[in-house]
Amino acid sequence: MIRRKHAAPGAARRARDSQRLAHDVPVPNAALPLNIVHVDGQFLLVNKPVGMVSQPGLGHAKDSVLNAAFGRYSHGLRTLGARRDWGLLHRLDKPTSGLMVLGLTPESYDHLREQFEQRHVKKEYLAIVHGRPTPPVGRIEARLVETDTGIKKVMVSGAGQEALTFYTTLAATDRASLVRIEIVTGRLHQIRAHMMFLGNSLIGDNLYPSAGKPAPAPTAESHFFLHCRMLQFTYPHTKTPRKFLAPLPDTFLTALASHGITPPAALGSRSDE
Repeated sequence: MIRRKHAAPGAARRARDSQRLAHDVPVPNAALPLNIVHVDGQFLLVNKPVGMVSQPGLGHAKDSVLNAAFGRYSHGLRTLGARRDWGLLHRLDKPTSGLMVLGLTPESYDHLREQFEQRHVKKEYLAIVHGRPTPPVGRIEARLVETDTGIKKVMVSGAGQEALTFYTTLAATDRASLVRIEIVTGRLHQIRAHMMFLGNSLIGDNLYPSAGKPAPAPTAESHFFLHCRMLQFTYPHTKTPRKFLAPLPDTFLTALASHGITPPAALGSRSDE
């Protein structure tokens, strides 16, 4: 299935994020928890908890994933510098949990940065959404543009940036579904906006509510359930794909149970590198 609509190119979000990171070296904070999924001489993969921001910013100068990583791997990350975002290769929203990857050397960072830009990194998410997606398996192709109204948000509109999402319903009741989502592009709020476009917003998402659902104040903080479960990419030199998995947090499993949804047993797997 293809659902299409069209709108104007989004701003260079990654460039803006890099400019913010360039002002100061992140403050090391080894006291912050850091759930390490895998680390070697080239990459650090962590399972970010809900409520933790990805990088330092307003109100979060010392409590981000990057601050925690600097508390343990500052020597390697400092060598990457602001030009390479201090090793940070991608970001997750504060309410989103799951896998994040940081490069630990200039070579490994550049190698994986190229894979992200060429869309060779496989990214799989799990989400709890309103209702039952129709059809249960499909593809959403709807261009997205960022809006500047005092709240960071995107909307489906004709001249926006290309955005492509694939989804599969894994389990469902009449009121909620567990959906596996693979994003080919990595636009701001892509999954949230695309699921709203489909008519099955993430439960608890204030910015992107489904039609006919009560819409809390958009300024209120969202408490939705979205988890980056899998990342797959190739290592420098070997060119062999490696897959990393992060188990669902207890809060996600509790939310599934509250909606009468039993997740497939395979989702309990931690890793199959």
